[in-house]
Amino acid sequence: MCDNLTEYFKSHYEENLREAETLSSTGDKFLVPATRMLGKREEAAMVQQALKAQREEFKLTLVKLQVRRDKLREKEVQMKESWKKYDQLFKDNEMKRMQALRKATQERELIIHNSAELANLQAATVALGQQREQLEKRNLSKARYLHYLESVVKASEQFQEVRQVMSRYDTLVLTQEDLLRTAQENQERMDRDRAQLARFREHGHDSILQHNNKLAQLQTTLDAARTNTLHWESRWAHIQNTAAKKTLLLGTIKMATLNLYQTVCKRPRDSADGPIALEDTTKQLELIQNFLIDLISVWEEVSKPDSQPGITTHR
Repeated sequence: MCDNLTEYFKSHYEENLREAETLSSTGDKFLVPATRMLGKREEAAMVQQALKAQREEFKLTLVKLQVRRDKLREKEVQMKESWKKYDQLFKDNEMKRMQALRKATQERELIIHNSAELANLQAATVALGQQREQLEKRNLSKARYLHYLESVVKASEQFQEVRQVMSRYDTLVLTQEDLLRTAQENQERMDRDRAQLARFREHGHDSILQHNNKLAQLQTTLDAARTNTLHWESRWAHIQNTAAKKTLLLGTIKMATLNLYQTVCKRPRDSADGPIALEDTTKQLELIQNFLIDLISVWEEVSKPDSQPGITTHR
């Protein structure tokens, strides 16, 4: 729609431009101003009608586009719902297919397991049959022991049945095994105790050696500490003596400075900065230094040849 309006105004502007050029070339001076104004009004009215028609067409086009957009949205919603249903159906079918595959795999594995178990059971049955034959042969070969036990029961007053004899025998065997196991445990415990005692003795010996070594190290450290203490005590005494000497020297210097200050300044209260305290040695030295500088200056002035009395200089 915008392209149509642009093309319309462009073509209309070009036509007006060509008409203006034609009129100017053929003699625009023959047209009166009222006629030209009327033509301009008609052209403006035509332009307004064209714009109105274009607006109406643009509104209809917008309405059609909105209707089409609503239909497309409805179709999009329907397609989304259909896609969701299809996706859910696909997922359900895939899940059912996977479950069927797992079930088939499990049944196949169960069949293989049952076949292997059946083969094992058949082999066990054959082995049990062979073992039964061996036991029967063994019972036949040991039947004489049963007759012997029966004769023992008949000859004994303590037992009334063969079962009692066998129970007594089993009890004695278990008792013997318990005694042997107890004796073995006692022997193992004794061996462990002996090994632990040996370790304790070795550990105690090592501990005694370590403590002796540590004691020797501590004794060495104590001797070194005592030597170091004597050294530092002698140094402290030296420092105290040196400090006393320096204190005495400092006192002497302060007294000498005070004497010089009192000699230089007969009246300290008349100084420019006021009286200086007796303990302020630094300011006293500064005042003495200034006095000496002034004295040296005066001496230099006095020592000049021109300043000597009775001597005249000739140029």
